[in-house]
This record gives sequence, structure tokens and C-alpha cells, in this order.
Amino acid sequence: MTIKIDGSYLEGGGQIIRTGLAFSTLLGKNFSVDKIRQGRKVPGLKPQHMHAILALKDLSGAKTDDITVGSCSLEYNPGKLKPRTLSVDIGTAGSITLLLQSLWLPLILFPGTFRLKFKGGTDTKWSMPIDYLAQVFVPQIQRYADITVKLIRRGYYPRGGGEVDIRIKGKYSFDTISEGAPQINLTEQGILLQIKGVSHASLDLEKDQVAERQARAAKNALLRLDVPVHIDLQYSETLSTGSGITLWAIFSKSEDDVDVHNPIRLGADSLGEKGKKAEVVGEEAARKLLEEIESGAAVDRHLADNLVPFLAVFGGEIKTSVVTDHTKTNIYAAEQFLGKRIEIVNTTIRRI
Repeated sequence: MTIKIDGSYLEGGGQIIRTGLAFSTLLGKNFSVDKIRQGRKVPGLKPQHMHAILALKDLSGAKTDDITVGSCSLEYNPGKLKPRTLSVDIGTAGSITLLLQSLWLPLILFPGTFRLKFKGGTDTKWSMPIDYLAQVFVPQIQRYADITVKLIRRGYYPRGGGEVDIRIKGKYSFDTISEGAPQINLTEQGILLQIKGVSHASLDLEKDQVAERQARAAKNALLRLDVPVHIDLQYSETLSTGSGITLWAIFSKSEDDVDVHNPIRLGADSLGEKGKKAEVVGEEAARKLLEEIESGAAVDRHLADNLVPFLAVFGGEIKTSVVTDHTKTNIYAAEQFLGKRIEIVNTTIRRI
């Protein structure tokens, strides 16, 4: 039986494709989707989606119908994963972190070690920056796999060229997840201990101290929290000019007890662009983080939608600041494969 998904659901973006690929591969169930990205100005598959599909073909021998960039429908028949090293060059600034959304769930629940060597965009619009992935998202799924994320080179729009090396070794298999696999339970912030961050820019912006100015503006905006704020500065050679800043707040149940097995981190970020002052970039990221902190939630709005597939499989409960359309879309996609499993009560999301 083939599971059929409506690609125009809610926001009508690429999230349905990525989540569908993940669950189809994990469960070994065929799926088809039409009206792909109908909610976007240019509908159809983008290079990032194509490379996610090609990656899964490489790793598992999956098969599809005849698709190209711009295709508005897809039929996907999963194969069986084989642990190995996979190299993918998106060829543009297509987001590496979005591509990974198709891979996390099946790879961490398959015995063996996978190494992923990706080239593309590491810090691009409408996707989590690589520092957010490494410092906010990955710490949550470390409970299910040993994961290392190594940033080799940043990739900004439009040329990309960023390089990331990731290793994944799962701790559980899908058939035995009931045997001791932890749930995700993040409902209380606890005590704010500190703010960390990375302010980065291409080497050609060093003379204008762009990274320093972003960091300084963010720190000034965060002073009222009265906690330590440490923001690393990074300049690197890149194919395109760019900059950005990622911040994350670290909480704990007590002042000296950080739970590494159930970390509480809220993240926020902002990207530089032509005509946008570095100070505005820093202030914007800080303002976003302050909104998340002041919401009282234990999960920020972007982390919530990324955790939905894991809630659906492993169970648990999270309280987020805002339930976005991305989150609702992920719930819809998960439930096409697993049935009704998730409920939303105000801003709390739980598996039922």
C-alpha cells in the first residue's frame, strides 16, 4: 500500500517532503506526494530536496519515479539502509541542515555507523544555521545516537560551498525502541544559567569588524538577563560574502546541575545581508532569544517542529513558545504514517 500525502497542506512547503522521506525510509512504506511546494512562489522540488532523495537512494537503494528539479509530484519506494560514508554536494547554497531532516530519523534508528560529508549552505535563510543544529538540536537527539558535527567551512548564499562532516551511530533500532529508549520531556525552563553564541562572518568583512559588532549589539540587548554571555567570534574564507549570529540560552533544574541527558536550550539567530547593519543583526537575534526566554517555554518554536518526528516515535511531551505551521505540518506528515499520535493543547505538544 502506498501512503498518499497532500503536498499543499497548510504552508505547502518542503517540510512534508523531508518528513515523508524520513518516515518512509524508517518504516519501509511507499509514499507518494503531489502538489509539492504549492504554497511557494516557485513550486516543485528544489536542488536541496533532490539531493535528499539522491542521498537516500545512495544509502538504501530507494527508487522513485522520473523526477527533476521542479517536479510537483513524487513516488518514493524505500530500500534497506546500509551503513557507509556518503558524500553530497548540493552545488548551490541549498541548506545542509534542511537536507538532514530527511536523514536523522532513519539513520539514528539503524544499527551501524554513518558518515555524512556534505557541501552546500550552512547559514542560509529559512533554515536552521549549522551552529543551531550543533548546539540546540543535536544535544536533544544525542539521547538516541552518538553524533558529532564538524564544521569545516561556512557556506553563504548564493554560492554555498560550505562543508560539514557528520558521524552518526545509533543506540537503538526501530524494532526495539520500547526497550529502554528515553522519551523527550521538556515542559519547564528551570533556571537560566548562561547565554552562549557564535558571531561569524566571511573574511572580507573582518576589516569592518562585522562579527565583533554583531556580538556587541547582542550582548548589550541581553544585559538585563543578568547572566554570563559568551559569544565566540569567527571569520573564515568563503565563496560568498556573508555573516550571521546564533545564540542559545542554557537552563537547568538547579544552579549547578545541567542535565546533559535532557538538556534545556532555547536558540535564536539572525543573518546579515547587504544593507543590513551588523548591529541590527545582533539585536535581532537577541530580541528573538528574549522572546523565547520570556515565553516560559522549554522548547523554542523552531526546535519544536524538528522534535515532532521524534515525539511521534519515542513519545514524550514538550512545551513550546509558539506552535508554528511548520510544526503542524510535521504532525500531519507523521500521522500519515503512524496514525493519530500527537495532540496540541495550547502550546504543549504530546504523544497520546
